[in-house]
Amino acid sequence: LTAPSGLGQGQGPGRRRRPPPPQSPLEKVAAQAELSLPQLAGRWFLVGVASRCGYLAEHSHRLEATAVVVTVPDGQSLAISTFRRLDGMCWEIRQRYLPAQARGRFLLKGRGYGSRVDVVVGETDHSSYAILYYQKGRSVSVKLYGRTSQVSDAIVDRFEQRVRAVGLSEDVTYYFPTYGFCDSADEFHVLDGELQI
Repeated sequence: LTAPSGLGQGQGPGRRRRPPPPQSPLEKVAAQAELSLPQLAGRWFLVGVASRCGYLAEHSHRLEATAVVVTVPDGQSLAISTFRRLDGMCWEIRQRYLPAQARGRFLLKGRGYGSRVDVVVGETDHSSYAILYYQKGRSVSVKLYGRTSQVSDAIVDRFEQRVRAVGLSEDVTYYFPTYGFCDSADEFHVLDGELQI
């Protein structure tokens, strides 16, 4: 009989080293180096999303024009108001991206266990486009925002390169309508919390 591997070096049978926890996909994504939160503030339009989200795949033919207003209430966190139509009515969904350990990284806390979302501002020039990454559990999505509802082909190419770099593909990349945006919602159509996509 041969001794189990690892014995003989002073290790008992139950003392194998635990493997390191798997690296989070977002740990490999660099945040924008020269990120200015005040310059990120203002109105943005959701141009595209890459995600393996089943809801998106099922309802991709019903995507609604989506606008976002970003404010920086305390110099560190981002207050996000997303305006979109649900069942023909304009809704506002409010979220707060809290600062994480490193610049350009944020945490969105949902309700309940396991509902936190890690957010990384991967790339932006502050004036025309922003590419953000979202991770919930092990699943990653990438969103492209523009200061206008249509961005240049060069920016779309950059977005698609970023999408491929995290293992997503054109099959799960969706582009949003460029018209029909909501500017506001009345007090009865405001939600606090997570968005479906």
